[in-house]
Amino acid sequence: MDISVVIPLFNEDESLPELTAWIARVMSDNNFSYEILFVDDGSTDTSWQVIEELKKTYPAVKAIKFRRNYGKSAALNVAFEASQGDVIITMDADLQDSPDEIPELYRRLKEERFDIISGWKKKRYDPITKTIPTKLFNAATRKMSGIQLNDFNCGLKAYRSDVVKTIEVYGEMHRYIPVIAKWAGFKNIGEQVVEHRARKYGVTKFGFSRFINGFLDLLSIFFVGKFGKRPMHFFGSLGVLSFMVGTIMALWIIGEKLYHISMNLPIKREVTDQPGFYIALVAIIVGSQLFLTGFVAELVTRNAPERNDYLIEKEIL
Repeated sequence: MDISVVIPLFNEDESLPELTAWIARVMSDNNFSYEILFVDDGSTDTSWQVIEELKKTYPAVKAIKFRRNYGKSAALNVAFEASQGDVIITMDADLQDSPDEIPELYRRLKEERFDIISGWKKKRYDPITKTIPTKLFNAATRKMSGIQLNDFNCGLKAYRSDVVKTIEVYGEMHRYIPVIAKWAGFKNIGEQVVEHRARKYGVTKFGFSRFINGFLDLLSIFFVGKFGKRPMHFFGSLGVLSFMVGTIMALWIIGEKLYHISMNLPIKREVTDQPGFYIALVAIIVGSQLFLTGFVAELVTRNAPERNDYLIEKEIL
């Protein structure tokens, strides 16, 4: 199969018929073999009923329905596991991404041998409350990851199959898939300017909490990518540094007292009366704890194995 079009959705029943017909037309015009894989992320409208009806007209339609809303990352992770195409195209269900971009994404991925091609919505129709934070996130992600993409969060992306079968997506990490892929060894990452269309139906599901979650996930990706296989290098280095600073401070204070005693000089303050002594003591204790944390972290290579277990209510596969 040439292409799997992966579409996570939440309460998008109005746009699904038009989107499906559009994708089918593009695929037919380019003679692609394909599947359309919808993931209903716990919709409370009639999205699943619409998908069931679409299946009768379009045999390429497949779908997975969550019992509750888990988020876009969960939907993508499950869809990546179920996808069968050589190239996986992800896009949003709200008609803001154009299926007309698919042939060029497919061509470039095949001919130019990219691992990932990320869409860049150079001209956006989102409100300023969304575009400004997005620009800040993109700048921070470029700085921390070294990947020179203008739009990490664009939903329209193309992947080689082995990329999505290798990586794991959870939390709010869907916006950082290129970063996850890079840490997994897929470094040939390209970008393509794509059309961004104004929302035709419904309202955005974007919330302020995504800013906080996204920032925390960025820190998590950076830490896991850099120190995931060698946590002792992180915790141990901090622990040794803190322990050494505390020890040097304590030895200095004690040595100063011994010097006064040996030279019969008056002692102005006892060791325990000096704030520096307690700072040194805390630094030694914290350093020891960080060092021990490094040992424990070396034994833990992954989080709980059920992290990506989701309750699926129905499937059309």
